[in-house]
Amino acid sequence: MNTRQEKLEAFGRLLDIMDDLREKCPWDQKQTLQSLRHLTLEETYELSDAILQEDLQEIKKELGDVLLHLVFYSKIGSEKESFDIADVINSLNEKLIFRHPHIYGDTEVKDEEEVKQNWEKLKLKEGNTSILGGVPKSLPSLVKAYRIQDKVKGIGFEFHDAEDAWKKVDEEIQEFHEETDLDKKELELGDVFFSLINYARISGLNPDSALERTNLKFISRFQKMEKLAEESKISLADMSLEEMDVLWEKAKRMS
Repeated sequence: MNTRQEKLEAFGRLLDIMDDLREKCPWDQKQTLQSLRHLTLEETYELSDAILQEDLQEIKKELGDVLLHLVFYSKIGSEKESFDIADVINSLNEKLIFRHPHIYGDTEVKDEEEVKQNWEKLKLKEGNTSILGGVPKSLPSLVKAYRIQDKVKGIGFEFHDAEDAWKKVDEEIQEFHEETDLDKKELELGDVFFSLINYARISGLNPDSALERTNLKFISRFQKMEKLAEESKISLADMSLEEMDVLWEKAKRMS
């Protein structure tokens, strides 16, 4: 692994390259905070994919892409004379120190849960008016539900255990089945999803990772179905559901 000095030198080189690109590259010159936003989201999801696949070399590459965007935003901030990368890092440093009084102060904690509870209380002291104020509005719904539940847990608003959480799942499923109005049924479906996510979280499972792994598994099996059909010179669109089920089972055995 690299020494601290080598790490600092590598970061300094990145800052120099960013300066060069902003000055000399036509594409980099045209970028704004707004134009980079959707690209940053794309890079973040690519990093997420690499993490799910546990591909360390790909994670390294995608982390670099995300880091580039952080440096790019900071460069634009400095051009606007608002902030630079040092301001960003110093602000982060101060926040981390403030939110870890059990490390940098005299607060004592007995476990991870107390750390998280203190974290949320300290955020309120920083000026947040709500425990949920820090949940980004643009988060995907599943991830947002998880973060909402995790944050209110920080002040003790939580089921006692997974068994209690599952009772809520059963209750919401029953209400969903009993509702006949389509609009209200959709609301009940949302309650089912929310309670399932809560149960998963309390059980130590990540519902977003679980669903994505199922997505990837389905894609893999379906593409094997397509290949099996192609080898038989048959189009899936021309097959009955029963015939496709046979291919699906074959695809499962190939997994």
